[in-house]
Amino acid sequence: MDAAAAAAAQKRKRAEQEEEQAATDGLDVLDLRAAKRLLLGFERRLRDNLEARMKHPDDPARFADSELALHAETDRLRLLAGAPELFPDLVPLGLASSLSSLLTHENADLAAAAASLLADLTDSDDPSDLAGVQALADALVDANALDLLVHNLSRLSEADPDEAEAVHHSLAVLENLIDLRPHLADLVCDRTKVLRWLLARVKARDFEANKQYASEILAILLQNSPANQKRLGQMNGVDGLLQAVAMYKSRDPRTTDEGEMLENLFDCLCCVLMPLGNKERFVKAEGVELMIIIMKQKKSAYSSAIRTLDFAMTRFPPACERFVDVLGLKTAFAAFMDSCEQEKQK
Repeated sequence: MDAAAAAAAQKRKRAEQEEEQAATDGLDVLDLRAAKRLLLGFERRLRDNLEARMKHPDDPARFADSELALHAETDRLRLLAGAPELFPDLVPLGLASSLSSLLTHENADLAAAAASLLADLTDSDDPSDLAGVQALADALVDANALDLLVHNLSRLSEADPDEAEAVHHSLAVLENLIDLRPHLADLVCDRTKVLRWLLARVKARDFEANKQYASEILAILLQNSPANQKRLGQMNGVDGLLQAVAMYKSRDPRTTDEGEMLENLFDCLCCVLMPLGNKERFVKAEGVELMIIIMKQKKSAYSSAIRTLDFAMTRFPPACERFVDVLGLKTAFAAFMDSCEQEKQK
């Protein structure tokens, strides 16, 4: 009798879910009612999966179907990206909190799906969508999404192409949130270890897309934040950035994307040289000498090295003295003469 009742309940539940899916399949434009059905369907699938995992923690076969269903329901939520004006009504129903909780899922594929979905939902260039997307952004911050995104950066393995893509999407969500709420640049660095992760990422020797994206996010976090500039300096970030650009002291980037990454790294270096303490760290780490070597090699980083020296020596006599002591004037004079010759040839 109990088995029959359980089977009947399961059948009713499956029928309800199929009815919900049929109600939203094929929609091109969402109204609030349909959006609520989508969200409630997702939350039901999430709850079913969590219950199945709790009942059968050591038997993945018993919760595999629920995870496939949850993944499909997560993909269907992408329809919401076309209706950001509905976000303020969906946030109180758990849109941000449910998606944030999915970021912590033990199945990395589902966590990756959540990051990909959030990247879509928080990306909008239409001014008319701004209020709705900001409402979602604020709710995500309240739901601890910043911490969870940064945690995922550490737990995902970029050796797996799918997880490498998930890292890219996680960085995209961070970028979108900071673009929507610029004050989050300080908050995320204060509450998480994102600066350490980004610094380690840009120091990696091999170039690929996520290294470029990491350099871009790092530049965004540093450009208007004295607090983040100081934080990076205190975690040996000046030396780390010097190591990253030193890979190009005698060679040029091989692709346009790699060239953009190198420019990002020099932008980071110039930003981090704003605080006085970091200028001292730059001199101690032999940054002046490295910039002179780059100038002598006359590779693509040539002008960036000159710009970096300008930031390092501005209102900091010790850097000027080091520049003179290591015969930097000779290199600078040669650069000036080359510039004059080029002007004559024009």
